[in-house]
Amino acid sequence: MPATRTPSEPIEEGRIEDVDVSTEMQGSFLEYAYSVIYSRALPDARDGLKPVQRRILYQMADMGLRPDRGHVKSARVVGEVMGKLHPHGDAPIYDALVRLAQPFSLRVPLVDGHGNFGSLDDGPAAARYTEARLAPPALALTENLDEDVVDFIPNYDGQFQQPAVLPAAFPNLLVNGTTGIAVGMATNMAPHNLIEVVGAAIFLLDNPDATVEQLMEFVPGPDLPAGGIIVGLDGIKDAYTTGRGSFRTRAKVSIESLGPRRTGIVVTELPYLVGPERIIEKIKDAVQSKKLQGISDVNDLTDRHHGLRLVIGIKTGFDAQAVLEQLYRLTPLEDSFSINSVALVEGQPQTLGLKELLRVYLDHRISVITRRSRYRLDRKKERLHLVEGLLIAILDIDEVIQVIRSSDDGEQARTRLQEVFDLSQLQAEYILELRLRRLTKFSRIELEAERDTLKSEIAALEELLGSDALVRAQVARELDAAADTYGSPRRTLLLNGGPVASRSRAKANAADLQIADAPCRVFLSATGRMVRAELGEDGQIVAPTRRSKHDAVRSVVDTTTRGDVGAVTSAGRLVRFSPVDLPSVPSNSVQLSAGTRVDQYLTLAAGEHVVGLVPLTDEPPIALGTAHGVVKRVLASEIAAKPEIEIISLKPGDQVVGAAPAADDSEVVFVTSDAQLLRFPAAAVRPQGRAAGGMAGIRVADGSQVIAFDVVEAEATGVEVVTVSGSTGALAGTDAGAAKVSSFDEYPAKGRATGGVRAQRFLRGEDALTLAWVGSDPRAVGPDGAVRALPAGGARRDGSGTPLDGVVGAVGAAIR
Repeated sequence: MPATRTPSEPIEEGRIEDVDVSTEMQGSFLEYAYSVIYSRALPDARDGLKPVQRRILYQMADMGLRPDRGHVKSARVVGEVMGKLHPHGDAPIYDALVRLAQPFSLRVPLVDGHGNFGSLDDGPAAARYTEARLAPPALALTENLDEDVVDFIPNYDGQFQQPAVLPAAFPNLLVNGTTGIAVGMATNMAPHNLIEVVGAAIFLLDNPDATVEQLMEFVPGPDLPAGGIIVGLDGIKDAYTTGRGSFRTRAKVSIESLGPRRTGIVVTELPYLVGPERIIEKIKDAVQSKKLQGISDVNDLTDRHHGLRLVIGIKTGFDAQAVLEQLYRLTPLEDSFSINSVALVEGQPQTLGLKELLRVYLDHRISVITRRSRYRLDRKKERLHLVEGLLIAILDIDEVIQVIRSSDDGEQARTRLQEVFDLSQLQAEYILELRLRRLTKFSRIELEAERDTLKSEIAALEELLGSDALVRAQVARELDAAADTYGSPRRTLLLNGGPVASRSRAKANAADLQIADAPCRVFLSATGRMVRAELGEDGQIVAPTRRSKHDAVRSVVDTTTRGDVGAVTSAGRLVRFSPVDLPSVPSNSVQLSAGTRVDQYLTLAAGEHVVGLVPLTDEPPIALGTAHGVVKRVLASEIAAKPEIEIISLKPGDQVVGAAPAADDSEVVFVTSDAQLLRFPAAAVRPQGRAAGGMAGIRVADGSQVIAFDVVEAEATGVEVVTVSGSTGALAGTDAGAAKVSSFDEYPAKGRATGGVRAQRFLRGEDALTLAWVGSDPRAVGPDGAVRALPAGGARRDGSGTPLDGVVGAVGAAIR
């Protein structure tokens, strides 16, 4: 048997040695696999970056390529990174740079690219043709690197230093996702919404024992850069729990009329990383192979001003909805995404769920804040030491000058200063370098002020470093700041509906694919979110013990999962929809923050919003109130079975402000901006036809308008009136105003078409009511959906309000 050696043993010069091939291959493969896993393919769980991405961002920051400076050639960036930090060729560096700049790849792009950085269907231009600089969010990842917040390691040849990880002021791995193929393992993570992820991180920071279900109240699912729709949330929960799961994404489409007797499917958002050319190619292939019927033409009308618009024409005689189901089944209009959350934790690849990913990131940020504070404390103590030495010298400057003049050289002067004035070596050196112009009386005042400031800053830093709670609070504040600065609203709509069945089983198992038509309750929050709750045998709903965002109800309708519900809009339209695809929440803990935005679920015009949900039954009639004081009741039998229909004829400039079922024994209530409230029986308003324009409800003064219209049922108890006053001259969101909660019984009933009674007295600086609501158990939320406190009830009808602590964006009822 010939002698063998390990791969690490050197071969002596001039010798030929037999080597066992299997041993050599095993050792070489393990070294290669190790290099790929740790140095190329997998991201670090702390900053969410692979080594090449981290080196690109660090080198660009070192080059000063900030957002407020000009772009430079991408080839220059690639050359700097390759020459100093990443000696693996220019092609992979440029590929990574391009991906960091693509808004369709990353939810929060980190590089600001100038030029052709590619599209979903085409690659980028060469590096010599494009330019780049850091995007503003990249500054949040690289800030404070000069304050010893992370460890630095040598580059490949030991000539330069590079950070082992970036400080990362926001959870980049969850926000931007990643993909990579290593040896024996791979990672694939979806992008998420920065604001939602930060909310979950702060909640976990305050509640270390939080469950995945609680974290999903903040992060209900991925938020893809291109938008689209995610259908089926079970796979997302699996991914958040175990680190592995899958979900399906659909394009956002609408069926529109393209002309007389011509219908088309208009695609405005596509699944993640799917381009329009790929869709067109798949449609053509399916049509040519006779797998897809009913398509007349496909036109790509995408442009820079209106975004994606893919129009698929439908042949006459074909059902557009049935064709759409075929498109989902046969083309990438419906696609799948598999989550495999593998990342490096302390140098080891691990599969991480949502809670583990957030925990690793939070531990990293706690370390960064602690190291940064310790560094700043040391620097301030050093500066304080020097300032105190200068003050000693200035107080006895004549003797200092005498000591220096009588010394033979600088070394002797330094030694004598230390002995005479009891100074340290640093203080004595600093005094010797002092310029004469610093010896003025004004300089002494400046130094004393600096000393006092340094002492207070040192005390604050020592207090911060001495308290884990203060460190966590600082982490939360900086996360909030990052979310406010770089966050954006959610783009992807989350639905509970399942994916389209395969074609071979579509007919045989059609019944199995349907959700049971069970009783449910549909909620519309005061902030415009919809959710449905399945009702149990007792038909009861249990409100959550902990108040969550958006938990103020504007409307609630009892129906069935596959039944029809009407959404009345401010434009006087009724949009018919089925709640089957709404996010579903358990009836024992309904939280409206899990709902979907109504403007994403229904097709609304610009400036149009939903004012209420109504059941589509004959009794009771639907009551509507408008801003001009018009009231109308209409029977559901007058409403045709169309997807959308106009149910009131509005005059120019008027709009619907409220809608609700109103039986004859109920009362309708108007509240105007000049603080007038009118209540009268609903029976005073006879039901009219769909096309009618209504009748006079309340007499509105010039310059005023109706701001609230509600219906109070006959059996309702504990009804209260909430009014919020403010100044019409204040900027929106800046004036919290004053609120008043009074009993509904305080307001006398009057006849229809009268002026009502005063509902609130204005304080100095107030001139109008900004919000009003009538109902039982009121709840107030801010513009962001956060809970707001209302003053205690029982106020006088015409009394003034109590100043609020924060801006109230909407008022609704408690969940019931």
